[in-house]
Amino acid sequence: MTDEKTKEMYLRKILNAKIYDVAVETPIEKASALSQKLGNTFLLKCEDLQHVHSFKIRGAYNKMKNLSKEELSRGVLAASAGNHAQGVAMSALRLGTKATIVMPVTTPEIKISSVRALGANIVLFGDSYSDCVEEAMRLVKEKGFTYIPPYDDPDVIAGQGTVAMEIIRQHSGKIDAVFVPVGGGGFAAGVAVFIKTVCPDIKVIGVEPADSDCMARSIEAGKRIEMERVGLFADGVAVKKPGKITFELCKKYLDGIVRVRTREICSAIKDIFDSTRSVCEPAGALGLAGAKKYAAENKSKNETYVSIVSGANMNFDRIRFVSEETEIGEKREAILVCKIPEKKGSFKTFLSKIGKRNITEFNYRYADSKSAYVFVGVSVKSVDEIAKLVKLLTSSGIDTFDLTDDSFAKYHIRHMVGGHSVGIDNEVVYTFEFPERPGALMDFLNAFSGRWNITLFHYRNHGANHGRVLVGFDVPEKETKDFSKAIKEFGYKATDVSDNPAYRFFLCDRNS
Repeated sequence: MTDEKTKEMYLRKILNAKIYDVAVETPIEKASALSQKLGNTFLLKCEDLQHVHSFKIRGAYNKMKNLSKEELSRGVLAASAGNHAQGVAMSALRLGTKATIVMPVTTPEIKISSVRALGANIVLFGDSYSDCVEEAMRLVKEKGFTYIPPYDDPDVIAGQGTVAMEIIRQHSGKIDAVFVPVGGGGFAAGVAVFIKTVCPDIKVIGVEPADSDCMARSIEAGKRIEMERVGLFADGVAVKKPGKITFELCKKYLDGIVRVRTREICSAIKDIFDSTRSVCEPAGALGLAGAKKYAAENKSKNETYVSIVSGANMNFDRIRFVSEETEIGEKREAILVCKIPEKKGSFKTFLSKIGKRNITEFNYRYADSKSAYVFVGVSVKSVDEIAKLVKLLTSSGIDTFDLTDDSFAKYHIRHMVGGHSVGIDNEVVYTFEFPERPGALMDFLNAFSGRWNITLFHYRNHGANHGRVLVGFDVPEKETKDFSKAIKEFGYKATDVSDNPAYRFFLCDRNS
């Protein structure tokens, strides 16, 4: 199909999309404080205000509304991390058919509960959307369900594209770029093809998490790339491989893709809350995170960016993690290790140098009669203030080590300060990341239990979709190769932190 015929087909489908039986036209709101701070106008298209708190209802309903009576009568089935599931479940309820949804076991409980409340049958399977698709295809063959794809379908793409139609109609002023989250690519494809048809001068930029960037990798490679594993924080876009249709449309009509890190997503969640008082989910904040990064990298000023807030289905307990990551990402907390004399009055002298700054954490344990190492967190307003504080302490004769950018110190050491090992000559220390799902921690213990003595263990459930564990092992020198092999075979992300300065200060044998 030629470019002009593709545009004409999708324009017609989008203009005739049957979605407003269940969807609403969501507003565009200005992020005033952020706009003033960064010198550009940031507008938010609030799809989190849909009845199912996500744009996904548009594509799901449009697809199902175009099914035949026979197709609907067989019951519908979808594979989804949650938002598409709710769209399908609500559409099924409206159209009088039964819905079955295959969801990853890592799906936030709020999404599972919402889908169940709409009357759908839920099957939990696998760690990601891609795992669910295989199970869904099996059930389609076995039970005869009608499959409702989440993105790789013209009617679904057209339904999602109605968001772009509303943006152009609602905002009559200048728009320089529209930023849209990318998972499998249906949303980005629909938005891009509509805007490039009616307003080709407006840029359409996709946004992906840096650890779930299958579309960016595919476009760069010129073919669809399947990732071995994907990040689970932004679960709504945790897709290993883009769709066939969506890949071709995104490759042709997107003006680029911005990759963002978890901390940048968390910062955008806070910005959206500050502007709208809505707490969106990680995937929902991708658009704004990408717009902020794009503006910074291009040093743009006086431009107008529309970011689509795609969803707000997030577990409450994850807000804690988002808050902590935002503090870290925006450098509003300095993490310092300070060496002070082990004598009376030292703490008072040290605190006098900190001044009236708010201390967020203060950890210490007696180690010897000469020196004390203090692990301290201090609230700051900027990166410059951290540098000034370090300089002040150092010039006062207090040896100070800045660990603000040391994730090992922030995630683990701050909770474990004070314990040194004694008599362990061959200790190695690793951090591990694994999907936060039932049985994951036991899987870890089963893999290593009985093979090497565990000398240190720290785990904290902090509300994300992945867990972090810090583990020390007593590994005799002759078993180093076997140990390295076991680490690789284990499969989860592992990092050797045995030489980390925070570990050396607070946990290892001082004689080693």
